[in-house]
Amino acid sequence: MSGVTLSNLSKTYNPGSKDSFHAVKGIDLEIRDKEFMVLVGPSGCGKSTTLRMIAGLEEVSSGDLRIGERRMNDVLPKNRGIAMVFQNYALYPHMSVADNMAFGLKLRKTPKSEIQNRVQEAADILGLTEMLGRRPKALSGGQRQRVALGRAIVRKPDVFLFDEPLSNLDAKMRVQMRAEIAKLHARLNATMIYVTHDQTEAMTMGDRICVMKDGKIMQVDEPIRIYQSPDNLFTAGFIGLPQMNFLKGVVEEDATGVHFVISGVQELRVKLTDQLSGIARSNRAVPLTLGIRPEHFALCTEDDPAAIPAEVEVGEPLGAESYIHLLSKSGDKLIVRLSGIIQSGVGQLLCVKPDLENAHLFNSETGQRL
Repeated sequence: MSGVTLSNLSKTYNPGSKDSFHAVKGIDLEIRDKEFMVLVGPSGCGKSTTLRMIAGLEEVSSGDLRIGERRMNDVLPKNRGIAMVFQNYALYPHMSVADNMAFGLKLRKTPKSEIQNRVQEAADILGLTEMLGRRPKALSGGQRQRVALGRAIVRKPDVFLFDEPLSNLDAKMRVQMRAEIAKLHARLNATMIYVTHDQTEAMTMGDRICVMKDGKIMQVDEPIRIYQSPDNLFTAGFIGLPQMNFLKGVVEEDATGVHFVISGVQELRVKLTDQLSGIARSNRAVPLTLGIRPEHFALCTEDDPAAIPAEVEVGEPLGAESYIHLLSKSGDKLIVRLSGIIQSGVGQLLCVKPDLENAHLFNSETGQRL
């Protein structure tokens, strides 16, 4: 079993000094055996520090770190059964591809015949057989990253660790390498922990995603559940491209139903569904935020009870779909995603209505979804 368990894990730099920095704040996370877990969040959220503690490259300030049943807090990196793939490849320029892949095994005094077998097996998996005699300078960025993957594979670790490995690649190569790593996980059936700030990588690669902010875990779940049911405003805004639209307002009820009232340059009233009405009634005393994803808008007429009139700021026709950036009459900025090519000019008046069956209500003060 090669699951990874983090129990109240913390990391503090320069403890006790005025420069003290609490990078990871007592997190609990259970990474299952053979799972592909993605740690995602903005720069400085603690995801890379967490990965480096698992690798043994950073000391644990407090809490417990286990790989399988074994406590790893004070175990040397070389004895943890892990292999790490870095952002910058870290290949030796004077060595061939084969020698780069074999280097760690040679240090462990692995028999030469076994080294050759492992290198050849990894090269076959990664399509590097024709390149084993080349040096890194003769390879493209994607090929160098595959060599770095190969160097990890030959070690046959219990856990693979990836620290933003695709950041240095161009957009097309990143898409290709995402698929390569996903196929590698399926083939090796190993535990993998992957750090990225790119939510597209997180959504397309992970069995589960751990969203982090300011050294804390905001939500852990399967990608589609995080997208459809975010626990809080941060997760809702971070996961999804373009990000979720947020409208702040209050709840009012009259003979026609429960309305979400958006104050601003011009007051807007949006009639809520029965489900959202029930949630809104029970949270009448707190300020609320209505969250709607860009794809959950449709064009409508101004007399529609859910209409939000707005002016076009920017139109982005992308072929199969169009992104329209709007400024609502309340002064709120919106991004809507519509199917097909929508021709829209700057300053044009459009009315859009949200699909409130897919909307979310959040407590504006705590950020939690209601």
